[in-house]
Amino acid sequence: MPTKSQRLLSGEGIDYAAKTDEEITTWVSRLEKAGETRSPLYRRLIEERSSRQPPLLQTEVSLRHLTATARSGKFTTYGDLAAANGAEWSKARHLMNGAHGHLDQLLDICFARDLPLLPAICVNKEGVRTGDLSPEALNGFAAGARRLGLEFGDDREFLRECQQRCFEWAKAEKQIPS
Repeated sequence: MPTKSQRLLSGEGIDYAAKTDEEITTWVSRLEKAGETRSPLYRRLIEERSSRQPPLLQTEVSLRHLTATARSGKFTTYGDLAAANGAEWSKARHLMNGAHGHLDQLLDICFARDLPLLPAICVNKEGVRTGDLSPEALNGFAAGARRLGLEFGDDREFLRECQQRCFEWAKAEKQIPS
């Protein structure tokens, strides 16, 4: 018979819609600290949090854009990602980066859905040909991946591996995730 903790981690029997945004965020944070990012509960909480995003930047729109870009073997910019959402850069830029920003939430969703970390191919204008991230952006990407429980040494090498996985996955994938 499963323990109470095992039943909770399964995510079954929870009315997610009745939980506040703060409760969802607290649960997510606690599960990350406990190393339970692969549990069904964590994955369900990430999906629930994503479904509550403000309408300016939408998870599914961004995933389709990142997948199509990866399929072409290219990198995209933060501005292009905003434009794919029909958002002006001046309004979207403050929602894009940082802890729990749109890119961070996309990392969570990709991880929860067993997709490659598609935000790895989203860079600033200066890095669109090479895939390079600024030191600050690289630190944020690496911190987000570590928060999910991923282990790696060199941040830049990890980024390159993630980018390559994105391109390989997108070329082999038959349809864009929705």
